[in-house]
Amino acid sequence: MGEIANFNPAKTPAFAKKGEVSTLAKSLAGGGINTGSSKRISIKGGVFRLMADGKEITSIDDRHLDVVIVNAAPKISRTFYASQYVEGETKSPDCWSADGDTPDASIDEPQHSNCASCPMNVKGSGQGDSKACRFSQRLAVVLANDIEGDVMQLTLAATSIFGKEEGDKRPLQAYARYLAAQNINPETLVTRLRFDTKAAVPKLFFQPARWLEDEEYEVTVAKGASVEAKNAVAVTFSKAEKPLALEGKKPSLPKLKPMVAEEEAEVDEPEKRKPAVKANAVPQKKAGSLAATVSEWDDE
Repeated sequence: MGEIANFNPAKTPAFAKKGEVSTLAKSLAGGGINTGSSKRISIKGGVFRLMADGKEITSIDDRHLDVVIVNAAPKISRTFYASQYVEGETKSPDCWSADGDTPDASIDEPQHSNCASCPMNVKGSGQGDSKACRFSQRLAVVLANDIEGDVMQLTLAATSIFGKEEGDKRPLQAYARYLAAQNINPETLVTRLRFDTKAAVPKLFFQPARWLEDEEYEVTVAKGASVEAKNAVAVTFSKAEKPLALEGKKPSLPKLKPMVAEEEAEVDEPEKRKPAVKANAVPQKKAGSLAATVSEWDDE
């Protein structure tokens, strides 16, 4: 595939020459570099889908999508569900961790006091040889063709975060380290998201597409600092409500005679309601300076 022609790491824009690794760069690389949004992008079914308030607004036929990553959760989070996923069901995880180290304080019955030692973090605890507790990371992005538009949340699973690069096919952390080795911060350029067509489940690779223009960079910096971006990367879940427990014995209700008309008509069975179903490279610029040291990391 090769690097996209319009992207040249050597031609660094003035705004990208910061001489330091940004917080965003560190977050994306999972610490491998030394030195809640209502709108989101779904990759369900291997298709880019733009969602708003849980509903699909539109889908994108292209196998790639150009975005600017403006913010990211500083840590990789974990979520554990005791029951299997049911299509269309939305519920909070039974246990979760925003920092990937310890269960959130809101969890009444955590699976373990430490995520690394948790039995749900062992291969085979989930389906097949997988772990029952899953990794994920939330990003805040804007579309490259609508930089002044809405900030959207993109949640990545472990397959899109970890792993080694294969040529120019890089999961998130490998992509962030690739940029860091060239003193480039990810918020200074357009990133191309591309599906791994060989993967059985939706999996993304990351590739540099072009430098941002000066004016675009100013916009994306403001977007990254916005409340929308901070909400998009915040890892929070609403606490599942428990059934109301009442003391004492449940009272027995009196039997009532049914009301019958003079001529009782046959009533049709109530109709059951069906459940609601619920781009090539563009403009160009230059990049920033990051720490030259890029440390190795262990695949999960």
